[in-house]
Amino acid sequence: MTHDLAPLRVAVVGAGPAGIFTAQLLRHDAPDTQVDIFERLPVPFGLVRYGVAPDHPRIKGVVDTLHEVLDRRDVRLVAGIEVGTDVSVSRLRAAYDAVIFATGADRDAPLALPGIELPRSFGAAEFVSWYNAHPEAPTAWPLDAEHVGVIGAGNVALDVARMLAKHPRELTATEIPDHVAEALAASRITDVHVFARRGPAEAQFTPLELRDLGELSDVDIVVDPADVVLARSSEALVRSSHQRSIVVRTIQEWAGRDPSTFTASRRIHLHFMQAPVSVEGDGRVEALTLERTRHLVNGAVEGTGELRRHPLGQLYRAIGYASRPIPGVPFDAARRTIPHDTGRVIGNDGAPVPGLYVSGWIKRGPTGLIGSTKMDAQQTVTQLLDDLAPGRVRRVGSDPLPALLEEIGRPGIDWSGWLRVDEHERALGEEQGRARVKVHSLADLTAIALEAHVTN
Repeated sequence: MTHDLAPLRVAVVGAGPAGIFTAQLLRHDAPDTQVDIFERLPVPFGLVRYGVAPDHPRIKGVVDTLHEVLDRRDVRLVAGIEVGTDVSVSRLRAAYDAVIFATGADRDAPLALPGIELPRSFGAAEFVSWYNAHPEAPTAWPLDAEHVGVIGAGNVALDVARMLAKHPRELTATEIPDHVAEALAASRITDVHVFARRGPAEAQFTPLELRDLGELSDVDIVVDPADVVLARSSEALVRSSHQRSIVVRTIQEWAGRDPSTFTASRRIHLHFMQAPVSVEGDGRVEALTLERTRHLVNGAVEGTGELRRHPLGQLYRAIGYASRPIPGVPFDAARRTIPHDTGRVIGNDGAPVPGLYVSGWIKRGPTGLIGSTKMDAQQTVTQLLDDLAPGRVRRVGSDPLPALLEEIGRPGIDWSGWLRVDEHERALGEEQGRARVKVHSLADLTAIALEAHVTN
């Protein structure tokens, strides 16, 4: 006996790179599949729009690629709808043959450090959201300290340091809105200190990020020569990686500069082999105490007992991103990911949850860039299509989206809504001789997308 099968209907939760590439692969591998991408914000593209520094247009070019995928109109965007709040996961499961969670990681990983919760101690994700005009970020940001610290040894730490030290005149051509430019122009910062618990060979900087740091106008890069003496394990790392050798060579060149030649009005200090111990302050951040570290034979580091205290007025932790749990979906609080087996969501009983899948950073953790995201999405899509292959399940049902939106009580923002926001922001930019100026207000983004009244 045979049955006429309706098209496979899949809901993807999250319109960042992971969600969009997963939808694209679904349509490629199973062209009759109908895919709806749900996004809690009024606009798509996730951390590519809200997590990349505005002075990195070459990286933001990824937005153009994602735009092209959705502009084909064979995948539906449903923005401004939060799964788990506006619509429950159980309701979504009932409406679609499968649900794929690709909500990424947009929170700061916690750092267990005494005093870390003092006022003027921030997570890097908070700061990145602010200067990228995320609609949930505050409008104001305090930049009232002269000496600022950044804990971390990755590209996000360098992004934060660069944005803090960069003179606002170098950002006039970017898409930052006026309130961010005005706050940066009023900044009192003179010195930014970046602290890494291991050496330059172990840092996760890329040569490109370091090059950008070194090209800042009126900013000196300061490195203590004692911090760049390599252990044997570090030398082996350098020999094994061309990128690491470039990073180490660049940092060693900075360390070899004559301090008497430093004339810039601002400085970025790169400190290696220093592990944070505690944050001190009376009512707000006033200092960071660190312990000097040394390498062990196996490449790990240990504390030496030598403590150093750096007076600071602000502190940023850039130690990684973390995913947020979704109501109704299993979540590993320790790993801050959704537990899975090759993309199938695993329940509390250790068995796969029928119809639930996961892709991207909320699946594997906040590591890897676009290439890793595409490979990860392919694994999930392959698993889903194998599970739902004809003959194994019977797929029936009409288009579930109209009934869902009627239950929610408001329309989702579709692709045409994003195009209206895109056109509006480009028009704002054109007035100032820039490519784009982002709209910050959540209400205004929604109003523009829905062709409603805009407050300003």
